[in-house]
Amino acid sequence: MIKHTSPISGIDAHGDLVVTAGYDNRIILWNALTRTAMTEARHDHLANQCRFSSSGRIVVTSSSDYSARLWSVPDLRLISVLTDQKDDVEMTVVSPDETRVATASRDHIARIYDLDGRLIHRLEGHEEDVLSVEWVRDGAELVTTSDDGTVRRWDAADGALLSTVDLGDVETDTVAVLGVDRFALGNDAGELILIDPSGTRRHRVHDAGIKRIAYDADAGLLLSSSYDRTVRLWRLAPGADPVHLLTSEVPAEVWLRSCARLDATRWVFGTFGSSYAVFDRADGSWDLTGVTPTPGLNAVTNAPAGRFTVGDSGAVRRDGETVAELGSCCNFITAVAGTVVSGGQLGALYDATTGALLHQHRSPLNCAAVHTSADGETLVVGTYTGEALVLRDTAGTGLQLVGEHRIQDNAVKGVAVQGDVLFSVCATGAAAWHSLPDLKSVATDDAAHARIANGAAALPDGRFVSVSRDLTLRIWTAAGEPEAVVNTPHLNSIKCVAVDPHTSLIATGGYHGQVAVYDPGSGAWVSDTRPTPSGISALAPAGSPGRFLASSYDGCVYEIAAGAADTADAADTADTAGAGAGRDSR
Repeated sequence: MIKHTSPISGIDAHGDLVVTAGYDNRIILWNALTRTAMTEARHDHLANQCRFSSSGRIVVTSSSDYSARLWSVPDLRLISVLTDQKDDVEMTVVSPDETRVATASRDHIARIYDLDGRLIHRLEGHEEDVLSVEWVRDGAELVTTSDDGTVRRWDAADGALLSTVDLGDVETDTVAVLGVDRFALGNDAGELILIDPSGTRRHRVHDAGIKRIAYDADAGLLLSSSYDRTVRLWRLAPGADPVHLLTSEVPAEVWLRSCARLDATRWVFGTFGSSYAVFDRADGSWDLTGVTPTPGLNAVTNAPAGRFTVGDSGAVRRDGETVAELGSCCNFITAVAGTVVSGGQLGALYDATTGALLHQHRSPLNCAAVHTSADGETLVVGTYTGEALVLRDTAGTGLQLVGEHRIQDNAVKGVAVQGDVLFSVCATGAAAWHSLPDLKSVATDDAAHARIANGAAALPDGRFVSVSRDLTLRIWTAAGEPEAVVNTPHLNSIKCVAVDPHTSLIATGGYHGQVAVYDPGSGAWVSDTRPTPSGISALAPAGSPGRFLASSYDGCVYEIAAGAADTADAADTADTAGAGAGRDSR
């Protein structure tokens, strides 16, 4: 049976067909009338997005294997591979006349190819990752958006930059073409931005970042989806403000990274499960027929009460046995104050052993660390919108929110505590140091990493470490001074990092399934293994010197012994069911 085994990150529709792209590397073509899978194809790494051509005869896909690929419909036979990119491809679109293909890549460049994969133009000028691209003026021009906060228009014939609109420092993930010179964009501040010949208008329409917008040109309707867990429908008219038509709360299974118009009233969305979801604006209903949990894991911790894991379905397992069903995608699991807590995409923080809701935030929760003092243990949670949530058991009644502080300008991707210092890293690549418990700023480094920073950990001697998409491991003092930049063996983005408190060994895990271990004392990499072809989602000390636990999107926990030549035989397959990967909380 064809289905996704990791979350669906991309989706598109054409007539009676739906195509999905998943973090299991799969591309699946579905019959939309029966909701059944017809055929599948694969990338060599995460598949990020997919699009039909205007005729529906071609599907183009974008991947973290640094390629875009063209497939014939309905057999998904490979037509060509576009390989000039030097980083993840985030979006690929075929021109209206189906003679050219444009890509958007995290190497800061958009590109134009012919259908045979020959490079025509590199569109250079963005200063950060290029996240979206669309054809305009019947294929005569392209429009791109980027993490640099600009929207740029390009001449498709010669690749020249035609214009740049600076929208400020807020990242803009998504763009929709409304007409020849009319565009709609959504940014991480929850703003819907409308651009036309009269100028630029901003409307705050969501309480968290807008991840995807889709336009129904026939009805003049725009759908916006946000990490505030709502989708909203707007009527748009040239030169007028958007008119709000409806708001729908989104089921926990839906991943708001992608959506597409299916027919006159229905829209399709990616999910954290095995199939896609359908939203009908006519009655505000959601149809999740066939959406079942995927088997990956998102986090692991070695707590006093046992080994805990959690993933996209929110199933919490202790030593392989389910102890709670949290009902939503969770990104971390952490032992604190005599219990274990978890949280993720819904912005909900749970007691992971009982399922009790401890706190509800307005945006996803990405990571957590614990501060221990004479007054007990304090939990610090990093959020998608840049805040640190501080929770403490002050009266013996359980963890309660005692503070909320803005510590980063974008998503907090990793936090670590050593002594009375909180270290955090951000989706912008920045790092910050704050004192505890008051969270006063100690130091910041806006250019700590050249790309998205994904993880942080503390060394026993008071220093901190961080990892990033820039493929480096960096070591920092507690005062905020850079100490070392260490090149890693990783060839693809580094997802996570952990420190063994017994030996100070540092383990790094990547989206390509690789785990490498660094000895800061000798300055050497002492282990480099690939226990799984699936991505490593999290790392944690295993409890004994020189050993680490690595959770994977394949649903297993692997025990890594530093210096071992091959750790695949050490795989702990007790956690082979569940769900897994809050990979887009950035």
